[in-house]
Amino acid sequence: MGKHVLLVEDEINIIEAIQFLLSREGWQVDTHSDGATAVDTVRRMRPNLVVLDYMLPGKNGIDILTELRADPDFQNLPVLMLTARGQSRDRELAERAGVSRFMTKPFSNTEVMTAVRDLVQLAQ
Repeated sequence: MGKHVLLVEDEINIIEAIQFLLSREGWQVDTHSDGATAVDTVRRMRPNLVVLDYMLPGKNGIDILTELRADPDFQNLPVLMLTARGQSRDRELAERAGVSRFMTKPFSNTEVMTAVRDLVQLAQ
């Protein structure tokens, strides 16, 4: 599996932190901040992994994920969802939409890297 990740996130501090972590591990990291155009960006870039924020301008992460999972080309794409909303209802919505892994903010660098490694390994 390649090492191309699309980070769909609108908080600059999180973008910079995750971009740094993944780049250091040899990942090509592209970023996108607009929920309304995120699905088109995934389709165009065809990443090996998507790190997706739950709350985005234009369209939320659940709607983005639902749209991706409806496309046969992206049904098995690993998606790590990040959220400041840690309620069980949010987790259930994400799981029903087909999330691969759900992580609440704040998170540790180790948690992110472990999740990325696990998702890549499962996808192979």
